[in-house]
Amino acid sequence: MFTTTKVLLQLAEETNSAVAAFNCYNAETVQAAVRAGERANKGVIIAYGERYKEYMNLKAFAAFTKVVGEQAAIPVALHLDHSYELETIEQAIASGFSSVMYDGSALSFEENVKTTKHVVSLAHSNGVYVEAEIGSMEKGDFSDEEEGDGRLTDPDEAAWFVKETNVDFLAASIGTVHGMYKGKPNLQHDLLAAIAKKIDIPLVLHGGSGTPEDQIVKAINLGIRKINVNTEVSLAAVTEMANALSEQPYIHLSNLMTTAQETMIEQMYKIIETFKG
Repeated sequence: MFTTTKVLLQLAEETNSAVAAFNCYNAETVQAAVRAGERANKGVIIAYGERYKEYMNLKAFAAFTKVVGEQAAIPVALHLDHSYELETIEQAIASGFSSVMYDGSALSFEENVKTTKHVVSLAHSNGVYVEAEIGSMEKGDFSDEEEGDGRLTDPDEAAWFVKETNVDFLAASIGTVHGMYKGKPNLQHDLLAAIAKKIDIPLVLHGGSGTPEDQIVKAINLGIRKINVNTEVSLAAVTEMANALSEQPYIHLSNLMTTAQETMIEQMYKIIETFKG
């Protein structure tokens, strides 16, 4: 069934788990995420990033995802990930996204607050929820995200930000990276605990790829309710496609994409099971 991000995060809170938000941008990624969720019997969030607009039309993507979600045996929500342009947010709201992320992490704190408040007002008037980010994650290997400076989230700033903006979910920077880690992962769980004590809305962890299971589970137990995953799934699919092409260079595209989709289902299923806490 097609649902909202807020409903899924409420269910995660009740079960002390986290919802997987898989970055998707075509039919194979959407279908893989939903089928993995069905196998694990847990809802999933389809997260479409602004950076994919030139590759995949936003309105068409929303229409396709809604049809797949409506036919699914699990709850499926549609979320706009890492958007920097108000135009994209307006398009997502008009196209039926249940939540949007305005990423003002590269701005000054004051400007981030100001613009996020505007986005919240616009989204809430249309029944859409908003995610924002305080802090700035670094870019690891194999990522297609924007470069960040690695600035960690300040708990007091986070509390003030949430109060001022009335945002619905908050992405906290606690040591993860976009993409795969270049060094040893080291999440700042004490910092996460301090942030969780200051605010009472669901917390989001970006940079789920390559993060050790024990660190993920500990973060969930400290209040993380949504975890974004992209690069880990991409690498698994690309590796399997390369293997298939090495064995059969002129494999039919439909068969190659089926191979990629099946590989993503397996990878996503493992991730969803881990996020059950």
